[in-house]
Amino acid sequence: MKQYSNLQPPTSNFKRSYTLIELLIFMGMISILLVVLTEVFSSTLDVRRESESISSVEQDGNFLLNRFMYDIPRATNINQPNADGVTDTALDITIDGASFIYSINNGNLELTTGGTTKQLNGIDSTISNLTFKRIGNDDAKDTIQLGFTVTSKIQRTTGPESKSYQTTVGLR
Repeated sequence: MKQYSNLQPPTSNFKRSYTLIELLIFMGMISILLVVLTEVFSSTLDVRRESESISSVEQDGNFLLNRFMYDIPRATNINQPNADGVTDTALDITIDGASFIYSINNGNLELTTGGTTKQLNGIDSTISNLTFKRIGNDDAKDTIQLGFTVTSKIQRTTGPESKSYQTTVGLR
């Protein structure tokens, strides 16, 4: 028997590579993955935007209600609205000899006292439909019925978040 120790298998001029079908399948899988990730990212942004919108309205609305419920009972006098049954868009009350004036300016609720004006709502919301109605009582203690609407500047996919608030607060 003859031994062929120097014989090697024939070499091929072809290198191992991917077929066109394999490349198409890979590209298809990557495309599907990218579409799914884009949808997840987009829905995450929508949920975040909606949460921020609702949060800004709730925070500002609750803060403003609490502010009115704190200041109005401390007032010694209601200067504006000036008569029972009168509705006005500004409230002027006297607390410890100082005038506190609540009014709207360019969609912002402002408090002016001692020559200083402060914006009470946050930067992500606007205030509208601000009304103050003076209601007289039998015990000579005036009461203010107030209402306002808070609208978020943060746009959701379904539109801006908006909530109306209304309450009645009396002097002590």
